Formats: sequence, structure tokens, C-alpha cells
Amino acid sequence: MSAIKSPPSSKLFTLGLVSAWYSSNIGVLLLNKYLLSNYGFKYPIFLTMCHMSSCALLSYIAIAWMKIVPLQTIRSRVQFVKISALSLIFCASVVSGNISLRYLPVSFNQAIGATTPFFTAVFAYLMTLKSEDWLTFITLIPVVTGVVIASGGEPSFNLFGFIMCVGATAARALKTVVQGILLTSEGEKLNSMNLLLYMAPIAVILLLPATMYMEENVVGITIALARQDFGIIWLLIFNSSLAYFVNLTNFLVTKHTSALTLQVLGNAKGAVAVVVSILIFRNPVSVTGMAGYTLTVLGVILYGEVKKRSSK
Repeated sequence: MSAIKSPPSSKLFTLGLVSAWYSSNIGVLLLNKYLLSNYGFKYPIFLTMCHMSSCALLSYIAIAWMKIVPLQTIRSRVQFVKISALSLIFCASVVSGNISLRYLPVSFNQAIGATTPFFTAVFAYLMTLKSEDWLTFITLIPVVTGVVIASGGEPSFNLFGFIMCVGATAARALKTVVQGILLTSEGEKLNSMNLLLYMAPIAVILLLPATMYMEENVVGITIALARQDFGIIWLLIFNSSLAYFVNLTNFLVTKHTSALTLQVLGNAKGAVAVVVSILIFRNPVSVTGMAGYTLTVLGVILYGEVKKRSSK
């Protein structure tokens, strides 16, 4: 069967989508770092709640009003409980990731985040007893080794930030595995945009008491900051909107390319984010740290290649 060539307009559209995905993804990461570390807005749970509020509102507008994708309804109480469980894991991942950005540079944060395939393989085995073949596990050795090397050579290493970042990466992998287990039946499957539509409001409800208890009077502090510099409000609105567009462009890139292409682009995105963050924040990077990160990325690329061949 011969391949059908995409028209130039289609290629330009796909290139535009990928550029939008890269920009929003790296943008939200850098803005989170700026707000939580450089600006001194030390409220990662509240920031995550702003993100989830934006995702809830913009998801509703995109699906119910603009009809970007058809609305899928929740069909049972059991399905709602499953989505709530996913939302809890999702919250843990985003909050932990935002906390880690207070203590770690973006470059090191991305190096740890690249180990997601390792955690996915571990959780898949523990929860489904589905083991990868030996070659797949061998490709995960450089993924983990690279992070160990990068950790030893990281000038700005912080143990608490490291633990939070590993926790965020593990939670992200756990969500992928749990989502595959929980929403398997044809009647329960939701596309990522509809899943976000239901997960985001649940996340806001879960984060609200955590914010009030752990980040007391954060609303009052934010209002006080806004009186001194109203720019903080625009930063929060822009940052929260970008958090939604990360999900939207992620969905659209997958739709117009493939999940495998997204994985390859994601690996490259991590490297781009590292370079951009070093240029912007000027955080010190050692040769050992960069060598470790490079080894991790190479391991992830090898992992993707092996998975692609085993799925054929």
C-alpha cells in the first residue's frame, strides 16, 4: 500500500501545531519556575489550583460551546469514581512538579522527568503483571543511569526538590497506567479533552482545602501583591491559560500525527526546554550533569525504538 503524501498546507498546519505545543509546554514550565522561584510566589498548590480552574473553564468553552470535540458524558457512578481517582493522581503529579521547581533548575527537572518510561514499565508490571521483554528493560538502564550521573554533577542539587520531582514523574507514569486499567471498556473510554473536562473541576475541589490548610491566606497575599504590582494577576492568568493550551495542543498533535510521533517530539522538547531554561535563568550546569542528561535522552529514544518494533 503506497503512502499518501500530505499536501503542503497540511504539513504547515501540523508544523504550526507542533510549534504551538512546544511553545505552550516550555512556556508554562518556564513561567512556573519564574513565579515559584525567581518572582518569589511560593504557593505551588494555589498555582496548580489556578491551572486546574483554567482547564475546567476553557475545556467547557472548547467542548460545549466551540465543539472542538464531541461531548462525552459520564455514564455511571463507577466511571465517576474512576475519573476522581485519576484526578487525585493527576493533582499529586502537578503539585509535586510545581514544588520541585521551587528548588531545582528546569534543566535538572527535565532530566528527572525523562525517566517517565522507567516508572511506567515498573507500575505496569506491579499492577497488571505485564512484563516488558528483556531488550526494553535494557534500554531503561541508561535512562536511570543518566539521572544518577546528572544528580551527582548538578551544582544546584536539592534533596527535597529531587524527591518531589521523582514523585511527580512517578505519579505521571502511574496516571498513565491507571487510566489504561480503569477506562478500558468501550463505554468508559474518554478522549483526553473530555477526560480533562471532568478531571479539572474535581482537581479544584481536591486542591481547595489543601491550599487553605497548607498555604494559609494565599488569596489575601496575592491581592496584596497585586496592589503593589498588578502584573502578577496577568502572569497568573497567562500561566493558567497556557496550562490548558498544553493539553489542547497535546491532543491536537496526537490527533494529526500519532502517539509515537508525540513521544519522539516530547524527547526533543525536553532537550529544547533545557537549553532555553539555561539561556534564560543562567543556572550553572556542569559537564557531568549534561552528560547524564544526554545519556537519559538517548535511553528514552532507544526505549521508544524498541517499543515501536515490539508493537509491529
